[in-house]
Amino acid sequence: MVTPLRSYVSGGWQAPSDEGVPLTDAATGEEVARLSASGIDRAAALAYGRRVGGQALRELTFHQRAAMLKALALHLREHREELYALSARTGATPADSRIDVDGGIGVLLSYASKGKRELPNDTVLVEGPVEPLGKGGTFAAQHVCTPLRGVAVQINAFNFPVWGPLEKLAPAFLAGMPSLIKPAGQTAYLTARLVELVVESGLLPEGSVQLLCGEAGDLLDHLTEQDLVAFTGSASTAERLRHHPAVTGRSVRFNAEADSLNCAVLGPDARPGTPEFDLYVGQLVTEMTVKAGQKCTAIRRALVPAGLLDAVAEAARERLAAITVGHPAHPDVRMGPLAGLEQREEVRRSLKALLAAASIVHGDPDRVEVVGADAGRGAFLPPILLRADDPERGEVHEVEAFGPVATLMPYRSADHAVELAARGRGSLVGSVVTADPAFARQVVLGAAPWHGRLLVLNAEDARESTGHGSPLPMLVHGGPGRAGGGEEMGGVRGVLHHMQRTAVQAGPSMLTALTGRWVPGAPRDEGVHPFRKSLRELRVGDTVVAGPRTVTLEDIEHFARFTGDTFYAHMDEEAARANPFFGGRVAHGYLVLSFAAGLFVSPEPGPVLANYGLENLRFLTPTFPGDELTVRLTAKQITPREDADHGEVRWDTEVTNQKGEVVARYDVLTLVAKR
Repeated sequence: MVTPLRSYVSGGWQAPSDEGVPLTDAATGEEVARLSASGIDRAAALAYGRRVGGQALRELTFHQRAAMLKALALHLREHREELYALSARTGATPADSRIDVDGGIGVLLSYASKGKRELPNDTVLVEGPVEPLGKGGTFAAQHVCTPLRGVAVQINAFNFPVWGPLEKLAPAFLAGMPSLIKPAGQTAYLTARLVELVVESGLLPEGSVQLLCGEAGDLLDHLTEQDLVAFTGSASTAERLRHHPAVTGRSVRFNAEADSLNCAVLGPDARPGTPEFDLYVGQLVTEMTVKAGQKCTAIRRALVPAGLLDAVAEAARERLAAITVGHPAHPDVRMGPLAGLEQREEVRRSLKALLAAASIVHGDPDRVEVVGADAGRGAFLPPILLRADDPERGEVHEVEAFGPVATLMPYRSADHAVELAARGRGSLVGSVVTADPAFARQVVLGAAPWHGRLLVLNAEDARESTGHGSPLPMLVHGGPGRAGGGEEMGGVRGVLHHMQRTAVQAGPSMLTALTGRWVPGAPRDEGVHPFRKSLRELRVGDTVVAGPRTVTLEDIEHFARFTGDTFYAHMDEEAARANPFFGGRVAHGYLVLSFAAGLFVSPEPGPVLANYGLENLRFLTPTFPGDELTVRLTAKQITPREDADHGEVRWDTEVTNQKGEVVARYDVLTLVAKR
């Protein structure tokens, strides 16, 4: 007997109080599971996430959370075959499953890397430079980001039951915010198994991940000002949820990623026989057939120069005719069924509306030949390519058939292509296939306000391109208008969405204590040379002051000969005097840096292992022959590495002359042993 899916809430697995509704195999129609959330206390689940999961996560540093994400990704990678098998029951071919399963695991790994490389080993994120607020240097401000004290509620779509939850979980978890996952009904059994694997691993703190299988019910009623909602689905549902009284009344952060009428524009230069023409047709067919076209990023509107419309239609028809539809496990099948019979009927209804403004180039919505399955029991449709010779008809810019359907339409000029792209009223992604930089610039800059992401594809980047429909964790995924107006992922941007940015005003000493970063004006400790201290001994504010060293004309000329940098400002007195910035020969900036390093370095072997870079370098005052340089090096930020016997130290470096003028200011980055 098929049993209902359980929810994982309030620290345990809970079965619903009724039998639920059946969930069926997309290809065979067989019952896979039952779905219900009857009897699940949603308010208690949210409270548990805030109290248990949130507290546990906030006690961890960004680096510790990143390490957990990496460990989870590696654990899930060991169970891919099991997830692939369940994914096939959703209608996904092996290639489709890899996009969903491996793509989701890849997001975890990407955020694990981002957390380790771009975020501090701390529980607070300092954003941007210190803002001086007073002339005397005793009053300043710093923006800090701290995790929200609520739960990140996910309401996911059916088309990516693994990638969808993981791409939302990763930035929330890294930010220090627990998640409650509510999967879409049709494919909830795959998400449920995913969460079972997460819970069984024991890798994440209790309460940091919960699962609600079934209807949302009164879930949103219990949101607080500290909670967050991340929604993926239809634009109409996004609008309804966005106006929920709790969301509007409590200013709950609401991020929507909605289906959109994404377009692909073929450049006039991309004629038959060019690489770009073949790339365009290949991309169009791929986007129509991957996941049976059930992607929020799929191409729905194919914009083609009027004179190339027939050629594109014929080339696409030939490729589509070679697509084998059938059971996703069959080795010859290129496209599986839609997620369910209800979804297939929804696509047919949308097709009927589109056919008022377009004609069919390829495919019959009422007839499909399938391999390895019964066409009467599975949710099969053939790929259907339409053609709208009048691109001004509203239907082709308003109706989306969420399946293997796209519409060809002609444009007259680059401006016309931009105008048609904008009629989608906001899209997740668009692409421009051209080798003409002028055309690409005109379309990209014109269409950018209506798109969250734009791909320019041609022979140069085709080999490495991830394609039109592939969101990447380091790039924002979202779009304006109809696409929902939100942003997901985007690297650290996605982490910040789960945090509160607060401007803290205080004196330099207090800001240093609050942020863990030395702020100019805060006390310095000029005792033991800081290069003689291990990472465990070093403290923010530890300083060495060294100098002065006089810069001579002989130094400048020797440096010029030795390096080959004989720029006139260093070697030609008359020409240098004519330069309004100098008024005479000056020392090389890099000579100043070299002298500064020679002054502050402690040469004996010790805890400092390596200098691995400079950041924020500015030369502020010219250095002339006879000037005396003094350097002040202060430990600004100390970042231990979780998995190593060393860490990074950022040093505030200031070089001044005998007048007290700042000659150069920069950050030195070093690796320092912990012991």
